[in-house]
Amino acid sequence: MATPVNINEALLQEALQLDDHTTIDALVETALLEYIQRRKRLKVLNLFGTIDYDEDYNYKQQRQQT
Repeated sequence: MATPVNINEALLQEALQLDDHTTIDALVETALLEYIQRRKRLKVLNLFGTIDYDEDYNYKQQRQQT
């Protein structure tokens, strides 16, 4: 899918120098993948402290049942 995008030329050149990507398309695709991964990690981090658990649960008990 072709999508015209205005990208700061200095940022684009710096990004191309930092990685082995030879095309702008590959660079943008990698940047989008990294952006998506980061956002997903941030969503998981936001879950910390929001899940209730049973204080009396004994996880070691299940190990001894076999």
